[in-house]
Amino acid sequence: MLVKLLIIDDDQVIRDVLKGIFEDQSFEIFLAADGESGLRIIREHRPNLAIIDINLPGKSGLEILKDAKQIDSKISVIIATGYNTTQNAIEAMKFGAFDYLAKPFNILEVQEVVAKGLASNLLSRKVKFSLESSEIIGDSPDEDIMIGSSPQMMEIWKKIGRVATSDETVLIEGESGTGKELLARAIYTNSARNHRPFLAVNCAAMPENLLESDLFGHEKGAFTDAQTRRIGKFEQCNGGTLFLDEISEMSLLNQSKLLRVLENKSFQRVGGNEEIHTDIRIVAAANRNLQEEVNRGRFRLDLFYRLQVVSFHIPPLRERQEDIPLLIDLFVRQNAIKYGKKNLRVTPETVNFLSSLHWKGNIRELKNAISAAVVFTTGEVLQPDDFTQLKQDNYRQAFGDRNKLDHFRECVKTAFHELCCNRPGAIFQLLSSKLETHLVDLAMEHCNNNQVAAAKLLGISRNTLRKRLDCSGDTVQDAT
Repeated sequence: MLVKLLIIDDDQVIRDVLKGIFEDQSFEIFLAADGESGLRIIREHRPNLAIIDINLPGKSGLEILKDAKQIDSKISVIIATGYNTTQNAIEAMKFGAFDYLAKPFNILEVQEVVAKGLASNLLSRKVKFSLESSEIIGDSPDEDIMIGSSPQMMEIWKKIGRVATSDETVLIEGESGTGKELLARAIYTNSARNHRPFLAVNCAAMPENLLESDLFGHEKGAFTDAQTRRIGKFEQCNGGTLFLDEISEMSLLNQSKLLRVLENKSFQRVGGNEEIHTDIRIVAAANRNLQEEVNRGRFRLDLFYRLQVVSFHIPPLRERQEDIPLLIDLFVRQNAIKYGKKNLRVTPETVNFLSSLHWKGNIRELKNAISAAVVFTTGEVLQPDDFTQLKQDNYRQAFGDRNKLDHFRECVKTAFHELCCNRPGAIFQLLSSKLETHLVDLAMEHCNNNQVAAAKLLGISRNTLRKRLDCSGDTVQDAT
């Protein structure tokens, strides 16, 4: 999917400079010398992002910004301005601008701001959610879809419908790769704020001081590199939804500042005294248990209570194995379209093999594995052999490294010597039945007593599993 970039500036040199920065980056670039031409491009081509000069002939850049937002509320708009009009650019934020760039341009800054603006636009795309892969309409490999018919996911679908239209703070907990950002975007998509920005911040991706500046902005001279005033996400996202990912990694100092925003709806930029009011909905996510983080003194109790007004828990993939075939079908179809292999299909044996794995990385790991298999396969059918690396990883997960195998051998060796004295002629039967009993018990425990899932995990039929369960009591008694 080509990203569409619009540049509106009456200066030919500026247009050429900006075009030169991005023409080798898979952008579809549109150029306009005046506002009316730019608005026509927005109506016809719906660009993802527009860079608009604040001083244009006829309508000003601010007027074009307002008109552009009327046409497409999701477009990310960056205002280009001279140093002497920086304050005007900041005022443009009130009308929906994503950010601003000061002339003369710094190429690295231009690339960084544009990348963030595009990320905001792409994040604002609608998220579809479905019970069955057959219900999914469209053949776009880039379409964002949450899928699942397990009881846990059914409850999540219902809850989205109940809370999306409110403005309450939302907390989403779950392991990495379970789809917390997709869930946050699904809430945003179905909310009354879906015409305003959706921005995401990874709280674990930057140091404490940079995160503070990114969230709250800073004044000129607030610190060594603060050469101009910058606005933060709370101003950029006014009226919209801010997604704070990995919030458990936020420092206690920034937690206190976030709590103040949630309670007072206001904040101050770093190095500033001006009280800035904001109307924003917070959706936070954590891959750690926040209650446990509170107990360890690493997360504020008052912030935890403030965040969990509405809470979701996304179960790991291993706890909703009935959704794995749906996800496999979805990812195979999407990647087949993406890589021009539309006739590609997957065998039942492959589905069974993939469904039996632990998937420590959850949906993200499954999606990446299928993407790699589709890229490298030379046939029209995905077989288990197309997932060689997964087979090796699964073996290591099941049996561990050589040290663990040696430890297992030593444990058996102790029992072996005893059995040589007491039960000669029955050693193989006793040890194998004992091991088999423990494997069945572990599989049932791992799969929450779901016999279908446990049978898939062990690679045996459900009837075989039932027989092992029926005789496990007698086997244990005999073996001991």
